[in-house]
Amino acid sequence: SALSFMLQGLNKPVILTGSQLPIGDLRTDAKENLITAIQLAAMAQDLEPQIQEVCIYFEYKLYRGNRTTKINAEHFQAFASFNHPPLAESGVHLTLAKDLLWRSPHKTLKVHYQMNRSVILIKIFPGLTADLLKYMLNAPGIEGVVIETFGSGNLPNIPEFLEALQEIIVKGIPVVNVTQCSGGSVEQGLYETSQGLKAMGVISGSDMTTESALAKLMYLISFDQGSDYVRAQFSRSLAGEITL
Repeated sequence: SALSFMLQGLNKPVILTGSQLPIGDLRTDAKENLITAIQLAAMAQDLEPQIQEVCIYFEYKLYRGNRTTKINAEHFQAFASFNHPPLAESGVHLTLAKDLLWRSPHKTLKVHYQMNRSVILIKIFPGLTADLLKYMLNAPGIEGVVIETFGSGNLPNIPEFLEALQEIIVKGIPVVNVTQCSGGSVEQGLYETSQGLKAMGVISGSDMTTESALAKLMYLISFDQGSDYVRAQFSRSLAGEITL
């Protein structure tokens, strides 16, 4: 996810791969993953790379990197992209979904080396106390917050929770709301338990993965343009990370 934001204007493939078993193991998945990743990276039309974004290739599928989550530590099918279809599938034929490929609006590559790491991820869970939430939100040096909420972006209707979030938003610290669910999207205001978040200015992460929301927030606050800038950019697709 981070690479997709750091490599602005990318016009060539960056494909990450790996394996669940070492390449020297008799049953390794490394060889197929590596060979097909190289073949995908080499695909071109009119001398132009067909893939011009950061991707992950694993177990017969090519995924957009900032849409992908690791789902299993033991199975060969270790990654999944729940809110975006694969960009390519490998079988007897190597099939590329050309209509899904990302094209950057920027024509020149610019590498952003600075990512502001003063961001905290808070997972909302049953039994979380208001005091603990306040403690985490007020950790020294925090400049951005991602909260993982229930379902479509819901937070328990506990006044102290809302007050704690309101306090840091007033200070100009952006708060982004993403769902704990593997698939689906945050829809703030759909239920009563998310109306307060929307009203106070919590930013909807829509259908972004947690990893992508964290990376995007680190990227955006590194420009030091304030919370309004972060809010505006979160509603835009910068690298194909969100469905508009």
